[in-house]
This record gives sequence, structure tokens and C-alpha cells, in this order.
Amino acid sequence: MFGYVRPVREELKCRDFDLYKATYCGLCGAMRRRYGWLAPMFLNYDFTFLALLLSEPEERFAPCRGRCHANPLLKKPMCQPSEALDAAADESVVLTWWQLRDKARDSGLWKGIPARTLALLLKPAYRKAARRRPEFDRCVRESLEKLSTLEAEGCSSMDRAADTFAVLLQGAAPASGEAARDRALQQLLYHLGRWIYLIDAQDDLEEDRASGNYNAVAARFGPEGDGEAMRRTLDHSLNLMGSAAQLADFGCRWPVIENILYLGLPLVQQAVFDGSWKQIQKQKIWRHNT
Repeated sequence: MFGYVRPVREELKCRDFDLYKATYCGLCGAMRRRYGWLAPMFLNYDFTFLALLLSEPEERFAPCRGRCHANPLLKKPMCQPSEALDAAADESVVLTWWQLRDKARDSGLWKGIPARTLALLLKPAYRKAARRRPEFDRCVRESLEKLSTLEAEGCSSMDRAADTFAVLLQGAAPASGEAARDRALQQLLYHLGRWIYLIDAQDDLEEDRASGNYNAVAARFGPEGDGEAMRRTLDHSLNLMGSAAQLADFGCRWPVIENILYLGLPLVQQAVFDGSWKQIQKQKIWRHNT
């Protein structure tokens, strides 16, 4: 994924911030336990949010302590193993492998070597994850193939391109058997996928203009884009995410999810438009100065 989905630390209560960190570390532990040493290198905030969304509402926050993957000498509080963490770990590996594969193909022979190498190293983990989540693997493959075709055609419909990635992310919500909750999660993830695709296109507008790569915003509005129109359509997705979230019960995780939806995403969006996102992106959310 892309790292756009993050909370605003200053607006979280201590317990809620501890829950977020424990979910992040718990997801890292799940990736390491299920896929070995390489997979946690691709851990990101976006799939931490997915783990929060998929957690059962009645599941209490009762962290355990486990060894840190980055520094095995340290033990950190982390959420205990759960189906939500396992699902987020599996789907993270699947999506990462397909994105590496696409990046290697799009970058050419020499520039694609790093992505090609990482994809090769990650392939055993991907195969295992694809066996565990065949429906998501199929959804990712079909969506990225469709997106690649649209980009190759220079598709001028920004919404067609964004819809393809939105459908991909919508598929990250496994059916729980509760129709109302499943529908709310699918809608939330659909509009999050649309928002991620479009904010990434806006973020890359100048870089893609220089390189000549396809950019959905430039294809729709021209090489300079249209900031006002983009703000409106991105705000629309944010509003629909918020509406969908109100229809589901997230238990003790709601304050963190609420923070991300109503504070984190809008602030990231503003940072992309004012040019400060590239610097913010490098910062860790658990530092006091971020």
C-alpha cells in the first residue's frame, strides 16, 4: 500500500494510542510468524488500519509482550494473535507481491531490478498467502490487470481507474456472516481505496509529468491538474467512508478508527495539496514531534 492511512497522535488518548501501537506490532508479529523474516519489512500503517477494522467488536484490548522484529533484544506490547491480524498479514503479503511485480514490469530492465529481486524473495510467502486467501488474490490480480490496461490506454476517466483500485481494496474484507457489518466494511474499504488511488495520483502529479508516466489526475484535468475539483471528489470519498463507518460496531477500537477517518486522512490530504506530505511521510507517528 502507500502509507497514507495514519492517525493523528496528539488527538488520541494514551490508551487508544497504546492500542494502535500494539496493533501495529501485533501485525508485524503475525507477518513474521506466518511468513518469516522478510514479510515484516513491508509492514505499513494502511494494513494496520485494516487489522483494526477487521477485529471483532467484542474483542477486548489485552496486549501481551513479544520480541520486536526490528530489535529482538526488546520486548514490546502487542495485540495477541487473532483472525483479524492473520487476515491483514495474509492480504498485505498478497498485495505487496503483486505491486512489486507490477513495479518491476513498469520500471524496465535495469530500474526494475530492485523490485524484481524483492518479488523473487517474497514469492514463497506470496504463494502461501495466496493459498490462504485465494479470493483476495484473484481480486488483486484481476484489478491490477484491469488497471494496467486502463493506464496503457491512457484512460481519461479518472473514476474508472480509481474504481478499479477501490474494488481491489473492497475485497480485503472477508465475509463474516453478518450482512450489515460486511456491507458497511465493504463500502468503507471501497471508498478508502478510491481515496488512496486519487490522493496518490495527486501526490505524484509533478513526478509523473516529468517522467511521462500515466497519471489519472493529469489524464482528466491536464498536466497541471485541478486542485479545487480534486478536493471536492476526495472530500466526497471521505464523507462516504465516515457514513459507512457509522453503520458498524468496532468496539474499543472505534476511537482510533474515528481519529483516522475524521482527522488523519483529512490532514494527509491537506499535506499532499500544500506540498508537505513528502516530509511528513518519513516521520514515525510515535515521535512527539510528529
